[in-house]
Amino acid sequence: MARRHIKSFIFCLLAATLGLPACLTAQVTLLLEEPYSYDGTFAGTGHVAVYLSRICAETPTQLRRCHAGESGVVISRYHNIGGRDWIAVPLIPYLYAVKDADSIPLYVDTKLVQFLRYEYMSNNLPEVAGELGPKASSNQLAGSSYDRTSYGFRIATRPEQDDELIRILNSAPNGEAYSLLKRNCADFAKQIINFYYPHATHRSVIADLGVSTPKQAAKSLVHTAKRHPEMQLTVFVIPQVPGLKPSKPIHGVIESVLLAKKYVTPVVLFNPVLVGAVEAAYWAGWRFDPTKGAVVFEAIESDPWHRRDVPLTKEQRRAYQEAISALKRDIRQEGVPGWREFLASAKPQLDAEGRPMFQGDLDGTTVQIGMSRENAFRLSAPPELVQDMMLTRLERELKPKPARVSQRQVEADWKMLQRALEARKAELTSSK
Repeated sequence: MARRHIKSFIFCLLAATLGLPACLTAQVTLLLEEPYSYDGTFAGTGHVAVYLSRICAETPTQLRRCHAGESGVVISRYHNIGGRDWIAVPLIPYLYAVKDADSIPLYVDTKLVQFLRYEYMSNNLPEVAGELGPKASSNQLAGSSYDRTSYGFRIATRPEQDDELIRILNSAPNGEAYSLLKRNCADFAKQIINFYYPHATHRSVIADLGVSTPKQAAKSLVHTAKRHPEMQLTVFVIPQVPGLKPSKPIHGVIESVLLAKKYVTPVVLFNPVLVGAVEAAYWAGWRFDPTKGAVVFEAIESDPWHRRDVPLTKEQRRAYQEAISALKRDIRQEGVPGWREFLASAKPQLDAEGRPMFQGDLDGTTVQIGMSRENAFRLSAPPELVQDMMLTRLERELKPKPARVSQRQVEADWKMLQRALEARKAELTSSK
């Protein structure tokens, strides 16, 4: 990452010195999203969308330039959603199905995710969402980060390019055009990226049999950016919010068929040479690691898009894990009520400021626990419940996966845990 930043700085310096076009200030980001559910089990190709930082939505299908304080939209090609080809959703709702970063929940379960999606889409996207429910196609429009981890590949653009893209998308027909093999989400993302930088992304005839895939779109963009420092590529990871089942690694077409155990065994029986050749090609050059050089997106402030930090090191991760293990031993001895047990029967709601919370029964008393950083300590939940929630969140964050959590975010979570521990200690002291 440091070498890439140096190249960008040198390019900007040369531009100022030699009278070249000024450094670009707007950005377009390719969002590569891991597969989950049936896609993660069988195909594993995931999803891809495009984030436009200077373009906003007048309506979900009508674009305009952003006003001051707005953070842009995510657009993608969808199948069977409102009869539209693409739909634009603001960044934070797209990732978390809430109105702003202060409302992002610290931990989710299926009930809370369904509740937040229903609340957001029924109030903001009723004309395109259609029927709402646990398995509705429109669930793709909001709360992506509850289901999966995503990777961002951000490149620089010029304002006049944004204006032209707005004109093109607003004037062109926006009827459903999805086709799995010829007009899928990766084809749409490729069109947007190639509008800004022609031929920056392309299909792979060998790795994907000529079908556009999310992984190939990101891989080809990274390779192009290496030859063009003026693109000012930055790479970051958007972690999955702790709670639901973790998403799976992203694969291309051939990878899915020949490198997954459930598929490779029958293929080996009929053509072991083919499998050996594909695996050799994969390790020689097909392999693409989206976490390489990535920093971590942090949704812990009102303007999180501009806050990114380096991933936690192995040593830091181990130290936190040991501290948490010691805390859990002490908590078990105290007999503190469990967060998961409370969550099982609690119901999701919104507080007076529209932030998520749970209301449920605890030892015969109705309590409310705030689910965001802003309201976790403001409602009626006892500190031990917040304490156990933060322990559960930290345990999930600290599982040994690369580049999935930043040092600053873990520090913020640890401070919240310490605050809950201190409140619990004060409560016990006052009761004696």
